[in-house]
Amino acid sequence: MIQAKEVRIIDEEKKQIGILPLSKALSIAGEKGLDLVEIAPQAVPPVCRIMDYGKFLYELHKKEHEAKKHQKQIQVKEIKFRPKISIHDYTFKMRHIQRFLDDGNKVRITIMLRGRERARPELAQQILDRVLEDTKDVAFLDGDIKRQSWSVSTLISPTKSGGKDAKAKNAQRGKKEVQGNRKKEDRSP
Repeated sequence: MIQAKEVRIIDEEKKQIGILPLSKALSIAGEKGLDLVEIAPQAVPPVCRIMDYGKFLYELHKKEHEAKKHQKQIQVKEIKFRPKISIHDYTFKMRHIQRFLDDGNKVRITIMLRGRERARPELAQQILDRVLEDTKDVAFLDGDIKRQSWSVSTLISPTKSGGKDAKAKNAQRGKKEVQGNRKKEDRSP
């Protein structure tokens, strides 16, 4: 697959051999039972390395997988409200929004309108304003407010870019830690 007539050769111990014709480089790689892999095709002459190509692909895949594992994964969570929401339901949903934002996720807020509520979209706007006011310390409005005949929605993003990486997010908590959290919740009024 190598197109150049002459190539710069690097052996399996990463030592430079020199510039050789392609046929000579291929014969050296064949004698050692390895492959000739072009690493820098844009160089003049192109740089080729004598190595095991299968092992090279495996290590490349392993590096990509390791880099992906430590990336922060942002998800968009959605919370739906109704204009006639009770206080308890509102606070319950606000706790979920707070948790999602603390985890570094974006949250889509949707206020659903049904039946005669569609004639009064200002009710949905009031709920949305209340949610935005309650989350102004930890989140900001990300984009525009979208108004449709049946809903009003927007996207909010966390102000701090904390969050957890994929590994920490999926870590299992111990039984004692979960029970300890429950005891804290019971004590709080």
